[in-house]
Amino acid sequence: MSAASLLRITSSSQRRSLVAPLMGSYRNYQHRSLSVLAASSSSNGHNNSHSHSNQSRFQYSHRTLAAMAAGGSAAAFLSTSSSSSVASCEKKKVEAPPVGDPFPLQPPKNKEVDGPKGIPSRAEQIRRLKSSSKLDPSEQYDVLVIGGGATGAGIAFDAATRTDLPSGLKVACIERGDFASETSSRSTKLIWAGIKYLASASAALLSWDLLTSPVTTVKDFYSEFSMVFNCHQERKYMLDKQQHLTNWVPIVCPFTEWNIWPPPFGHPIFSFFPVLAPAVFKFYDALSQFTCPPSYIMTKKEARTKFPQLSDQDIKYCAVFYEGQHNDARTNIAIALSAAEKGAHIANYVEMTDGIFDEESGKVIGVKAQDRISGETFEIYAKNIIFAGGPFTDKLRSKEEKEGGPVAKAVQGASGSHIVLPGYFAPKDMGLLDYNTSDGRFLFFLPWQGSVIVGTTDKKCDAETLPYPPEEEIQWMMKEVEKYLSNDLKVRRSDVLSAWRGWRPLAADPHAPPGGQVSRDHVISKNPSSGVTFIAGGKWTTWREMAEDVLDKVLEDKAGKCNTLDIVLHGGEGFNKNLPTQIIQKYGLSEEVANHLVKTYGGRVWDVLEKCKPTGKQWPRYGVQLVEGYPYIEAEIRFACKEYACTIEDILSRRTRLAFLNSEAAEEALPRVADVMAEELGWSKATKKEQIKCAKKYLAAYGGRIPYEDNVALRFMSHEDSMDMFRDIDRDGSGFIDPQELKEIATRLGNPLSDKQLKELFREIDTDKNGKISAEEFVAWISAKQSKNDVKQYLTASATVIFEEIDTDESGFLDQEELKAVTVRLGEDFTDKEIRKIFKEMDTDKDGKISLEEFINWMDNEHDKTGFRKLLASNMQDNNMQGSWLDEKPPKGVTIKRKYTNSGSFLG
Repeated sequence: MSAASLLRITSSSQRRSLVAPLMGSYRNYQHRSLSVLAASSSSNGHNNSHSHSNQSRFQYSHRTLAAMAAGGSAAAFLSTSSSSSVASCEKKKVEAPPVGDPFPLQPPKNKEVDGPKGIPSRAEQIRRLKSSSKLDPSEQYDVLVIGGGATGAGIAFDAATRTDLPSGLKVACIERGDFASETSSRSTKLIWAGIKYLASASAALLSWDLLTSPVTTVKDFYSEFSMVFNCHQERKYMLDKQQHLTNWVPIVCPFTEWNIWPPPFGHPIFSFFPVLAPAVFKFYDALSQFTCPPSYIMTKKEARTKFPQLSDQDIKYCAVFYEGQHNDARTNIAIALSAAEKGAHIANYVEMTDGIFDEESGKVIGVKAQDRISGETFEIYAKNIIFAGGPFTDKLRSKEEKEGGPVAKAVQGASGSHIVLPGYFAPKDMGLLDYNTSDGRFLFFLPWQGSVIVGTTDKKCDAETLPYPPEEEIQWMMKEVEKYLSNDLKVRRSDVLSAWRGWRPLAADPHAPPGGQVSRDHVISKNPSSGVTFIAGGKWTTWREMAEDVLDKVLEDKAGKCNTLDIVLHGGEGFNKNLPTQIIQKYGLSEEVANHLVKTYGGRVWDVLEKCKPTGKQWPRYGVQLVEGYPYIEAEIRFACKEYACTIEDILSRRTRLAFLNSEAAEEALPRVADVMAEELGWSKATKKEQIKCAKKYLAAYGGRIPYEDNVALRFMSHEDSMDMFRDIDRDGSGFIDPQELKEIATRLGNPLSDKQLKELFREIDTDKNGKISAEEFVAWISAKQSKNDVKQYLTASATVIFEEIDTDESGFLDQEELKAVTVRLGEDFTDKEIRKIFKEMDTDKDGKISLEEFINWMDNEHDKTGFRKLLASNMQDNNMQGSWLDEKPPKGVTIKRKYTNSGSFLG
């Protein structure tokens, strides 16, 4: 039975519920309101409780879902709505997110623009890339990197700065899109040292495997611990050496109980994490030689002052630790420009279309490339070629095969979604970590660029270019966040200013010998047939280490000395902490704009300000803003064109971060960005029109206040939605609902109540028994009902999907062998004793087989000593994703070893 079928059946049975018609009818109206809002540009609202600046910034989030003026009165909808179930999957009339290639359909043929001071222009870089020769080895590159994300640009930067060689390395790097256009711009913006990996390594070390396989267990622990230690060293390098790009952010871990069960990471020792946390974080500090700000304890009273948005009802205390933070896209661009500054020939929007093969050896000796801006094609020859394509690496690897056939899969994508909320949901300088979410993942809640970023999810699926995240994941993050926020703060769907997802690469070495050790960090693998090397996996934090490792392996005794630990990235020279004050005094900029410019461009801020125009105002005198409420100015567009920006989307997504922060604000800024870029790059009217079209297509792929239709209804109603319902039922405006008003709404919804039913319902809602229903009582009742109905129905459907995946013989029942097989397929091989215990818990009628009903009941039970339930839940993909939530279904009885590692991370 499909999940959709199950939902329909469950929905039908829920029609007997008294709350179903009320909530269902409201949903029907809400969906229609969303459609009206999507097509309307007139329903702007403001949040008057903030300063003028914040009003401007958050105006996009307060065009409330219940904009009754746009679609008629709520009373009208109540009188005409038909009965509908709580878990209705009625489709919303909102245009679906776009699919396909977001890059320009026709080459825009941009005119040549000078590069930043000391750096060749993009056009000059293209000319240099064309100059390599097949016949003259001296004109061939020593290293050619395919991919301009953090890793690819980092390899080019490292190679261009190597010393202790007879002559410097000749280096090239090409990227099919913009620098950081994929995974490297879609992280959680942390330069983190891996507290999660430290915990998972400790849990593995303290497991029964230590007794059954001590050598392997200790080796695995050492490998994981070494990775965490290296992360600390790389984090130290970034925070100490690259201060113009990074900052420390304190992160709060709130504890509401002294003992947690089921425990995080599935190990009993972590049930005492609230007690152990201060010592754990001090050890974490020690791994960085105490060069980070020290972790500390925050009492309940202190938390109320420093993090007023935090709920303090059940908090025992908070542990606070520090991680690094950055603007990931800007860091990537700084790395690429540093490579160019040091002599690497590097260009964005140059795509590898095929390999060039030596006729005798069959090895790849170069690549065929196309400049996607001019449309020109050319060849690049190199002695060593490195693929750094992240989750798209296998697509590149298919081009290193002479016959163009399929390649052994080496990289699998894992999508991670994020949402952005208004800045008032958190202090401007303190974040939060939920280390034990409902499905066992880490969830960060962090201040960033004046807003709050929430993420990340983690689901295995094929990588895509467009960033639209599933509505399921947006809703999940909203509900998870509310657990720790004050009751005064409700996260509404309309508070989601933007949402996106990227894909991190989970990598394995397809060329490793049988039984070879699997890396838990990044993977470097050389194809003996083609001679091409690829690198995948890793974390943002370790980009420099990855570059050093792959070059050492590829160049071997000709590698020379790596010097990147001693080099400040582009923008670091001339940077000092008083720079914002200096540029304010000279140019009369606002403080917000000055701080943003210095944090983005470092010492290069003076070059940006040379293009700054007067505002025509008394204050600020300079710095014409792109959109009110955000610190981005028009001069940045002109300067970005010098820094190889080629499309409108480059500006909105990465040179500024508007699209990531507020998709509606980005749409508002788009026309002006197009005008300025047309001036700088010499676009014709036709080219400008095409660029605008492509930019709108890309921006449409970001999430926002209004959800796209992805075959799920708005499963969770917000506080504001419930209050709108209350006001509609309270016809006399008394502030309370009386029995007569409750009876009237039931009749209007086509579900009249008998006197007995009315008394039962009124008694259920009126918790203080004073004969009238307050708004607080009504909202609490609605919340409880949707928790019992909406969520349970959805989880029932999800459990059915899991059941069907485990039932490999399609018998309609599960046996012990199938339970054992699914643990292996998920990389967690449970013992036979544990499997028997789980089977016994599920098989409640003791007939030796597990029915669907028994499985659903067991999944609905939070009692999970073995961790099997959490394992299934955390690995399952939602029904809307293509493909199976398990990698593959093996033949019955066949054991498959774990295929992919936990390498790569959106968290840093």
